[in-house]
Amino acid sequence: MSQKELIKTVDLIKTYRTEEIETLAVNKVNFTVYEGEFVAIMGPSGCGKSTLLNIIGMIDSPTGGEYFFNDIEISKFSEKQRANLRKHNIGFIFQSFNLIDELTVYENVELPLIYQKISATERKERTLKALDQMNMTHRKNHFPQQLSGGQQQRVAVARAIVADPKLILADEPTGNLDSEHGEEVMDILTELNDKGTTIVMVTHSPSFADYAQRVVHLFDGNIVTENMKEKFRV
Repeated sequence: MSQKELIKTVDLIKTYRTEEIETLAVNKVNFTVYEGEFVAIMGPSGCGKSTLLNIIGMIDSPTGGEYFFNDIEISKFSEKQRANLRKHNIGFIFQSFNLIDELTVYENVELPLIYQKISATERKERTLKALDQMNMTHRKNHFPQQLSGGQQQRVAVARAIVADPKLILADEPTGNLDSEHGEEVMDILTELNDKGTTIVMVTHSPSFADYAQRVVHLFDGNIVTENMKEKFRV
C-alpha cells in the first residue's frame, strides 16, 4: 500500500450555531487517509460521521483546524475553490442514491463529465465504460424509478467512478438495500479499492465495515478508537 497521504486533518473542528445553541459536531479530529486505503467510519447517530465526511468531501468547510487534500491545505478555500477541486478528485455515493428522476441512467452517469466540460465523444466512451463496469449498460435508457434499489445504487456507483476520481466517499451506501444487494455494493467497492481507488465509507454495519482495511470509531465528534485489520498490517 502506498504511504502517500491523500487526506490529513489537524485539530479539525466543526461547530453549528443557532441563536439559542452551539453544537460541536467535530471536535479536534486528527485523521489521515493514505492513497489506496479503504477506511470505514463508524459510530452512533449524531456522532459527527456525516459531518466529517462532508468536510473531507469539500461539501462543507470546517470552523477551525486544518485540512490537507493531496498536500494542499484547503480549510480556508472559498466554496468555488472547493467545488473545483471536488469535481476533479472526488466521487460520492449516498444512502438515498441521489439520482435525478428526470434523467435516464445514461444521463445521470454522464452528468459529472458535463460539469468537467469533457468533450461529447469522451463523455460517451467513459459513461458506457462505467455502466459496463456496473453491468448496467442494458438499462442505460431507463429512468431511476424503473430500477430496483440495488440497480439504482449500481448507477450511483457508476456516476461516482465515471470521472476516475482519486477518492470515493460513501455515506451509508448499503443503508437502503437488503443484505444481498448490500454485499454486492461492498464487493464493487472492494474491487475498486483493489484497483487503487481510495475509499472512505460511513457505515452502521460491523459486517460491512469488515470489508475495510481500517475502522475508525467516532463518538461525540471525537475519534475514540482506530483499528487496522490484522491482514493489512505491515
